Amino acid sequence: MTDWKIFQGKREPHDAIKYLSPPPKWRRFNNQDESTINKIEIAQRWQKLQDLANENNRDKERGKNFRIQTDQHQDDNGRYHNVVDAVNAAFYLRRPLLVTGLPGSGKTSLAYAVAYELQLGPVLLWPITTRSTLQEGLYRYDAIARLQDVQLADKNKDTQPANNNLNIGEYIQLGPVGTAFLPSLYPRVLLIDEIDKSDINLPNDLLNLFEEGEFEIPEVARLSKHIGEQSVTVCTKDDNIDAPIKAGRVRCSTFPLIIMTSNGERDFPPAFLRRCLRVNMPQPEEEALKAIIKAQLDIDISEQSQDLINSFLTSLANGDNLAIDQLLNIVYLVTNDKVSRSEINLHNMQSLLLKSLSNTQDK
Repeated sequence: MTDWKIFQGKREPHDAIKYLSPPPKWRRFNNQDESTINKIEIAQRWQKLQDLANENNRDKERGKNFRIQTDQHQDDNGRYHNVVDAVNAAFYLRRPLLVTGLPGSGKTSLAYAVAYELQLGPVLLWPITTRSTLQEGLYRYDAIARLQDVQLADKNKDTQPANNNLNIGEYIQLGPVGTAFLPSLYPRVLLIDEIDKSDINLPNDLLNLFEEGEFEIPEVARLSKHIGEQSVTVCTKDDNIDAPIKAGRVRCSTFPLIIMTSNGERDFPPAFLRRCLRVNMPQPEEEALKAIIKAQLDIDISEQSQDLINSFLTSLANGDNLAIDQLLNIVYLVTNDKVSRSEINLHNMQSLLLKSLSNTQDK
């Protein structure tokens, strides 16, 4: 490999991730179990992830069709944005990437593009709401179900598990964040979508996880004195794959690529920003919009489509807050064979479908 860029942004799968250099000393983590069994388990789990990714056509198409501006792009304020460089820096430095930009600029799709090109398995998605907590992202423990099963087992001794301490894993399910920090052959891609919608405390809650690369499952850790070195097998919610947990701690061996998206609806504390790399998605240019339309709608750019692209770009230049999917919606509608062009009023349709997202009410 002659180029430092592991991720090229060219939408062609390759295995360059194997050439990723070791992390800097201050970003090396504590899972150094080199036992043969551990290596075999990790390799087997990685192969299962590859199979899952190959079966998910929707995510594959999303990653394959997303076009990234690979050259440096200068916006109207003279700032340079290079998304590809930012992704690669995040890989090398083992740091989360905070991606900002207008709605529809491709912040979310970036994660799928990286996972597709580098063959990193399914994207682990954690969509954020105002009620999201770090606990739900890490794991879920169904204590009620376990209690009910224990009570049923007491009524019928024949069905009671041989070792109820180990059986606790059946009631623990790792969330997308917890799954991303499992020991892995290569980095998983974790998408924390719209983190600016979170409770004010969530960014600070993530700090220790980002620094240490590990977390504890207290329900399992409390059993360590009873089960010793034995592992408790839990299941992952997103992949539905079993994973052994020792002493109640999940430690990453390879720091995941964490992509957090933000629409700029709030500011983040300096301590959080210090631990992240940040990049802003540039607004797409004419050629990029044509490529997106061709990829998503599988049509050639007609004169009518070109006029819509020009109108879209003019609106953006005038300061309107528009998303690319709005353009896709109107191009799809006016080029649809089922829609009679004589029956559609293009001006009215533009007013309806290319309405600025900044408007608080219809005008």
